[in-house]
Amino acid sequence: MAIPGLKKPDHIGFTVPNLDEAITFFREHFDFELAYEFGPFASDDDWMKDHLNVNPRAEITKIAVMNAKGLNLEIFEYSDSVERSKSAPNNADIGGHHLAFYVDDMDAAVAYLKDQGITVLGEATTMTEGPTEGESWVYFMAPWGMQLELVSYPNGKAYSRSTSVTLFDPR
Repeated sequence: MAIPGLKKPDHIGFTVPNLDEAITFFREHFDFELAYEFGPFASDDDWMKDHLNVNPRAEITKIAVMNAKGLNLEIFEYSDSVERSKSAPNNADIGGHHLAFYVDDMDAAVAYLKDQGITVLGEATTMTEGPTEGESWVYFMAPWGMQLELVSYPNGKAYSRSTSVTLFDPR
């Protein structure tokens, strides 16, 4: 049984070392628009620990909420007032993650990233068998080390021929 009243995902939240840099990055390269910003926020009791699972003395410098094509991002910047990890987890780490963007033309999108000086990891991989046959993908890095991905499957993916489950399709 699912959570009562559950609808759809609302946003993806993550922390960056420089909020202005992240806003600019998502605005310039992915057409995100800034909806609002707020902060700072800190607490003298254990609220931060109890509600956010961070050091109780942690301070959120600012939060920005952005939107592009129906995807909401909630981006946090914390101050360096307490000790914390400043390394982004990679995909193999617990809590590792990535954010993927669909593109119509993988070659043009990869060329754009490279022209912008954005680090692309390897070359695009095209899946030729299995449930993701028909998809091409490549990882790239945000300036602060967050892993991102481009995906493209203009003719769909093979999985759809063998299941009644429909995945979100941005095409």
